[in-house]
Amino acid sequence: MKWTATRVDLVLDQIRVKSRCRSLWKSDGEDKFVKDFVAAWDKVMNLDRFDLK
Repeated sequence: MKWTATRVDLVLDQIRVKSRCRSLWKSDGEDKFVKDFVAAWDKVMNLDRFDLK
């Protein structure tokens, strides 16, 4: 499998990443990071459970 992306895709992703970093860099960024991390971890762990399907 080979991944391909256009220049527009790369630019838009870079803008999203910069925006996300700026939002986490603020004074309340640590709380937001922890909340987002826990939500993502929970989602991944639940999607990995084959016994629930």
